[in-house]
Parts: sequence; structure tokens; C-alpha cells
Amino acid sequence: MLAAARSATGLGIITELMDAADLEPLAEIADVIQIGARNMQNFSLLKKVGAQDKPILLKRGMSATIEEWLMAAEYILAAGNPNVILCERGIRTFDNKYARNTLDLAAIPVLKSLTHLPIMIDPSHGTGRSEYVPAMAMAAIAAGADSLMIEVHPNPKKALSDGPQSLTPERFDSLMQEMAVIGKAMGRWTAEPVAV
Repeated sequence: MLAAARSATGLGIITELMDAADLEPLAEIADVIQIGARNMQNFSLLKKVGAQDKPILLKRGMSATIEEWLMAAEYILAAGNPNVILCERGIRTFDNKYARNTLDLAAIPVLKSLTHLPIMIDPSHGTGRSEYVPAMAMAAIAAGADSLMIEVHPNPKKALSDGPQSLTPERFDSLMQEMAVIGKAMGRWTAEPVAV
């Protein structure tokens, strides 16, 4: 299905690897292999993805410190794969009444001072609420994020997964225009935004 989606749209594919046994067939389809938050410290899995050449998107564990996250990335790097993207997707804190997680935007400047690896922010999982995604996405751009992962669905109320955190395509389009204003003001956005 992913190969068919790429063929129909021309878009790249990022998909999550949960079991090392699935690495070979998944690597044939994926452009980027995602290691989810729950597998961030699955060191045997990290070594296996590090031994192949597809870029790896490493999501931060829900309770992981920045140092633990960077050490997890080191397993991939040490196995020979230099193509690691760090993805902040919210950490577990004491108050989840209003948002699913606390999106740690302070991690962006900290990581910029500690590593050369690119930083992705996932405000959809980071908040769990679509109404908070635009503000967190714009704040992430202002703070220096290299990329964003934003969930979009044509009918979030009927989504099989993560509907409450998904933007409609129309809201996503307007958010791209809003982010362009911030990106240009920060000297980080030189052309009109392109959604992929």
C-alpha cells in the first residue's frame, strides 16, 4: 500500500519499524525508517537499523532525558549510519488533563548546542489536540526546528487513528502560510512553503 501511495503521489515514505524481522521488506519501500518512542531504547533494533543505509527518524521516548535520546542515536551512528533525524514528540509529565504530552520545545536549542543531527518536531503527538498543533508548530519553527511532522486527515472525526490531533487539509494549508511568515521573519524560510 505504501509503494502504491508513493507511485500515485510522488511523496516520500516514512514508516515505523517495530520488529527487526521486518527491516528488509520495510527498507525496500521506506525512504526513511522511523523508530518510535517505545523502541527508542531497543538497542538491538537500533544497531540493526544502523547497519543499513536508509535514514532513521528516532522519536524521543516519553520519559527519556535528552542525554538518553542522544545515546540512543549513538547506537545507530556507531553501527555506521550517519543519517539520523531526532524527533521530539512530547514527554510525559504530571498534567495530561489539557494535552496528551508536554511538547519539549526547549530541547531544540539544547540539541542545537550538543549535536549536528537535524531536529524534527511532532506537535500532533506532542499535544494530542488539533487546536494546539498550529501554535506549537509555529513555536518550533521560531525555536529552530529543521522539520515538522503534522498529522492531516480529510475527516478527523472518522479517522481510524489519532483523529483528535489531526488537522483538516484546509487548516494545514492555512498553517503553512502562517508558518511562512514566522520562518521568513526568523531568516529561515526563503521560498514559499511546500507541503509533502
